[in-house]
Amino acid sequence: MALSYKTRRRLSLVILLVLLPAYIVTAITVLNWLGRPPFLIELLVYVALGIVWALPLKAIFKGIGQADPDAPPRDSR
Repeated sequence: MALSYKTRRRLSLVILLVLLPAYIVTAITVLNWLGRPPFLIELLVYVALGIVWALPLKAIFKGIGQADPDAPPRDSR
């Protein structure tokens, strides 16, 4: 079942405002708890984690910046 534009838009806001900051805090906490690795390894881990969160959510964010495709056309006068 495909999500409607409004549902995807609301879900993307929840993800960006609530879940993404929680993901960042968790990643930093776990990395610090395990002990700080050398700078390059730490950088690679953060880059990988930055890519990994977006891949499964790509379908939700796709087309959010566009106009609502389900909205009725506006009169251009």
